[in-house]
Amino acid sequence: MFQMGGVGPMMGQANVFFRYAPEKIPYAIGRYQREVRRLFEVLDKRLGEAEYLGGDYSIADMATWPWVRGHDWAGVGVDGLDNLQRWLRDIGERPAVLRGRNVPPSEPQPTDDKLKDIRDKLLV
Repeated sequence: MFQMGGVGPMMGQANVFFRYAPEKIPYAIGRYQREVRRLFEVLDKRLGEAEYLGGDYSIADMATWPWVRGHDWAGVGVDGLDNLQRWLRDIGERPAVLRGRNVPPSEPQPTDDKLKDIRDKLLV
């Protein structure tokens, strides 16, 4: 819920006003960047208590990590948020995340007979 009601929408708004709005409105940019930073501080505090957001690696991490990973795109730093930085690094180094970041693959698409093997490997 934290991702759906906080991080996702606020990162989305920060991205819109910082990157895409035809008129740069400093108040809007600053408002959403400050709120994203506040949410990151909440995440950092939680990650100081547990390795992952829900204690164990879960859909909460899977849903939140891509948004937080794009912090630079929204113009929001993670300086001083050591727990959040550790979490970003650790999630980003997970084998399934590395494979997922390669979708679509940079190499030629497999034939149908290889799809089952690939699917099985991704589900590990």
